[in-house]
Amino acid sequence: MTQPSDGQRREDFAGARSPAKDYADTTIRVRYAETDQMGVVYYGNYFTWFEIGRVELCRALGFEYRQMEAEDDSFLVVAEAKCRYKRPARFDDLLTIRTRVTAAQKRTVSFGYEIIHQGTDETIATGETTHVICNRAGQTKSLPEKYRKFLPDSLAGENLSAKAHTPSGESQS
Repeated sequence: MTQPSDGQRREDFAGARSPAKDYADTTIRVRYAETDQMGVVYYGNYFTWFEIGRVELCRALGFEYRQMEAEDDSFLVVAEAKCRYKRPARFDDLLTIRTRVTAAQKRTVSFGYEIIHQGTDETIATGETTHVICNRAGQTKSLPEKYRKFLPDSLAGENLSAKAHTPSGESQS
């Protein structure tokens, strides 16, 4: 994922994308309860905002995360989470959560995030989460085929194929 440097604005980040829309934007307004005594957003809230972005990205791609859990016993369990804080967000700021899939394998999916201040167009934070697909019991499983078609074309290739083939043509799981 191309990430803007500290001085870059949203336009630079947008210019690095392919012509197809491979992201979802979600607007949030910072609530008073999300800030600390100094009026700055508490760092842990960014991870909640990442989750909001993930759920909305799934919806924008054509499926609901809730259905994936209920109908296919498939859960996106967080295995790694990172956030880089660039500028403070404050009470009542209007922010955009820009979310995209950055990598996908049979059993893992990674998402990238950019939090953008709508008033200044500056990047407030960037982040990434990596998720392992698991069933309700916590056992890893492959991403169901019906969801693979929703991933951006550049990520839905061989790395998501259900079976790998050996040079002799035999299938392996």
